[in-house]
This record gives sequence, structure tokens and C-alpha cells, in this order.
Amino acid sequence: MSVLVVIPARFASSRYPGKPLVQLTGASGEKRTLIERSWRAATAVEGVDRVVVATDDAQIQEVAQGFGAEVVMTSSDCANGTERCAEAFDTLGGGYEIVVNLQGDAPLTPHWFVEDLIKGLRDDPMAEVATPVLRCDGRALKGFLSDRRAGRVGGTTAVFTQDHHALYFSKEVVPYTSRVYGDDEAAPVFHHVGVYAYRPAALGAYPRWEAGPLEALEGLEQLRFMEHGRKVLCVEVEARGRQFWELNNPEDVPRLEQMMREMGQN
Repeated sequence: MSVLVVIPARFASSRYPGKPLVQLTGASGEKRTLIERSWRAATAVEGVDRVVVATDDAQIQEVAQGFGAEVVMTSSDCANGTERCAEAFDTLGGGYEIVVNLQGDAPLTPHWFVEDLIKGLRDDPMAEVATPVLRCDGRALKGFLSDRRAGRVGGTTAVFTQDHHALYFSKEVVPYTSRVYGDDEAAPVFHHVGVYAYRPAALGAYPRWEAGPLEALEGLEQLRFMEHGRKVLCVEVEARGRQFWELNNPEDVPRLEQMMREMGQN
């Protein structure tokens, strides 16, 4: 199956304007923008036929083309990354059997997360969308709970059936846990990784559907698929010693830079 990776990037984020152009300092001291680091993560994935940045902003276009990315310009009316991916796919003329949305705020996404995601969608004919989930250890769970206590919207959690079809995604920490877990102890909470793989029919239908109340309340685009009865597959991925976090708020910059230093990621 041919695979297209789209990296949606917009300047006018309500929580963090200009986020794709934020500079992150790696382990060597070299600074690179968030969008470049996300693009580098995408180009490291095996089995991908094409990687494009999809944006509505001329400044992001200029920066992305400056480091060698292919850019597709999309409408400023796109409500979220999935709508932007759908428009980019149409602009490119379709022709791919799987479209991956690697959101531009997840530069620490390991290549095997995306490779496992693609395989998961290929292997489950009932699923129309797939997304990775990573089991939290105690350290990661403490980070989630700390963000919520501070009133910050941090990462997203997922709950799913025994056959790994999604039941719900939330910016709250679900399920509730009644005890404290050790830093390296596995916890019963799964961190949703902000990557999606779509079959073209589901991606093409998405912009025509109205956003439902759950999507509006949580601000999570994947809930639109679920509210319209489409199956979303949660593919469990392994960290393999790598740390993972998204850039959601300005406070996440030092957190990501510390992770890059600890992992020796330049």
C-alpha cells in the first residue's frame, strides 16, 4: 500500500500562536524549529512514499521549504489537522492507499510508532482510522496529573476495548487511578500519540461531517470519527527506552529540550 505522510502546521494556534516556528535546542546545542524536527521525524519512517507539510501560512511555507520540505498550501478555514490533511490529499490528486497525519507538535515521535501504526491499519480491515497509544509509566502519569492540577491542558489519554478499538479519548486523565505508581512502574493509563493513519474514504468524508458535542468539548479531532460511528483502532506501541511528549504549551519547551538532552537527540 502506498503511503503519504502529511504534517499539518498552522501559525494561528489558539493555545500557542506561532508554535511550528518555535526553536528547540537539541543535545548538541543546535537549534531547530518545531516544524523541522517534526519533518525529520517523518522522513525517518520506513515504507513512506512521500512527506509533505500542509499549512496556510506563508512564513511556515518559507521556513519549511528552506530546510528542504515539500509544502502544500491549504485553506485557513481548516478546523483541525485532519481537515488540513484531507485538503492536502485532494490537492495532490489522491492516489495513496494510506494517509498518515503526523502532527507538527510531536517531534519526538520515533519512526517505529508510525511504522507500527501503518501495519496496524493494514492488518485490521474493520478499522478506518488508526492511532498509536503508549502505556504510561509512573513518571509519565505524574506529568499528566501535574498538568491537570496546574490547570494546563497537556497530553491526551485513550481507553479502548479488548480488541483495541477506541472507546474514548480525553484531555482528562482516564481511567481514574487510585494509587501512586513508581517512576518506572507500568500504569493502566495510555498516552494517545498525536499521529493518525486514515483510509482515504474515511478521510474524504471527515470534512463533510459536522463536529459533534464531544469533539467540541474536548477539542479532539479524532472524536468526530467516533461520533459518526467509524471505528478507530488504537495501536499499542513500545517506547524502547525513548521518552515522548508533545509541545502543547510554552511550558513544554524545557520539558522537550530536557528529554532531547537525556536521549542525546540533536
